[in-house]
Amino acid sequence: MAKKMEKNHSIKLIIQIPCYNEEETLPVVLGELPRELPGIDSIEWLVIDDGSEDNTAEVARKHGVDHIIVHPQNKGLATAFTTGLKASLERGADIIVNTDADNQYKSSCIPDLLQPILDNKAEFVIGARPIDKIENFSSIKKILQRLGSWTVRMASGTDIPDAPSGFRAISRSAALKLNIFSGYTYTLETIIQAGKKGIAITWVPIETNKELRPSRLLSSIPSYIFHSMVTIVRIFIVYRPFRFFASIGVILSLFGTALLLRFLYFYFTGGGAGHIQSVVIGGVLVAIGFHTILIAFMADLISVNRRLLEQIKASLHKDPF
Repeated sequence: MAKKMEKNHSIKLIIQIPCYNEEETLPVVLGELPRELPGIDSIEWLVIDDGSEDNTAEVARKHGVDHIIVHPQNKGLATAFTTGLKASLERGADIIVNTDADNQYKSSCIPDLLQPILDNKAEFVIGARPIDKIENFSSIKKILQRLGSWTVRMASGTDIPDAPSGFRAISRSAALKLNIFSGYTYTLETIIQAGKKGIAITWVPIETNKELRPSRLLSSIPSYIFHSMVTIVRIFIVYRPFRFFASIGVILSLFGTALLLRFLYFYFTGGGAGHIQSVVIGGVLVAIGFHTILIAFMADLISVNRRLLEQIKASLHKDPF
């Protein structure tokens, strides 16, 4: 259940923006961010300069950003997002809104993101974009967006239609439970963690702005496909290890068994000569399949230990606010 927002407790919202060489687009984003919203007592802005080689940090300062954190070198979007969460928690945020520095998301939709949290109906809210209507998204990117979202829904047990969306609101209690392991992107993994950890998560429809610059995550279609597929496979390995390895083990064992049965059929019908390769390949496949199933059990035990360590970490964490 979502943690109740007490009526007599002042609510602080921190809007965080991970940035990398965003001196041109950042002023546009900051010009649209709110300083006052219904139900929110104070709003602060946080910019994470992820090793920019331009004047991103200086631009943020000139536009009145309350908190600026600078990475000495570029560490990637997932790390910048995690840095922002940690810094927001340290600065007493009750709710954290994450948005992009390329002005993709309309800041006017921030109240829609916040409402489920303010109404105590959710702890984590994703802004779902109208993917089919975004003109700068290629057909292959739209397909991969749907595939990624479907994979996340299957792995997390949630109903989020736009898992790769970076426009999201997170309550303090939810942010304290999230641990990002991916170095490429945080979007898919955080949703799966929310589903696995019982964090109340939902989504709201949002609108997007016209593209100001090409996506940094999409350097090329092959690169995007590769990273997307690696992320999807990694999701299943980390959060569904038994199903992932057991499925591979069963498939290999079935193929191996089929080849062995093929040899036996020819052997007993008098045509066994010349089919010895079926015995060799079949035996190897069955052996590999058996060991892969054993790996499935070991991976499941490791997954259980990881969850226990996360629970211990959460129980030891003392929230100063």
